[in-house]
Amino acid sequence: MTRTEPDFWVLEYVTIAKDPRTGLVVAIGGTDQAGDILQRAGGFLTAPGPRGDYHRLPHGLPVEQQRLKATTASHALLAAGHSVHLDPALNMLATPDGDRDAALRYLTHLAERASAAETSSAVAEILTEVAAPVHGMLPLTREMIVRAWIAASKLHDAAPGVEPEPLARLGSTADSLSEAARVVLRARNHAARPTQPPTAAPAPARRSP
Repeated sequence: MTRTEPDFWVLEYVTIAKDPRTGLVVAIGGTDQAGDILQRAGGFLTAPGPRGDYHRLPHGLPVEQQRLKATTASHALLAAGHSVHLDPALNMLATPDGDRDAALRYLTHLAERASAAETSSAVAEILTEVAAPVHGMLPLTREMIVRAWIAASKLHDAAPGVEPEPLARLGSTADSLSEAARVVLRARNHAARPTQPPTAAPAPARRSP
């Protein structure tokens, strides 16, 4: 008896993520039924796009509201049988310390790679992770400190240049991190160069008797 594979009705995939340029939470893909669920469960709005209509959350929503609505919509879609990818940064049900644990594992892994490095290129790769201009750990840490400095100054009603001494030191700390990133990048560039084999010392000239 010959058996044939059954036909499955696979719904179009839906991706819910935050657009890095505009900061809007958008939902791409899905059927009309998925669009209905996005609107009812998550408060998404229909918007015209270059490849047809898509869905997005309203402008000006606080981050926690964005996460709540995106998570609610994604679970409603899953319950209805749709395939959904939800940006982990928008998932309110993720483990609270998950990001911190992942960061600690990443730093530990880099330290282990540094200890086991056997070539200059391996060292250069690690230093790139530390000081890459956009996504390096030092530039990202500097950005976090600058934002904390600005927020703390606003909360203390301090005008620029007249902050309390502990807050003012945050500014100089940010400058120090920028200089540290430049130092690490210079070391990275040096380590990335191919190593030259050591040249043999010239033989001493013979003296005539």
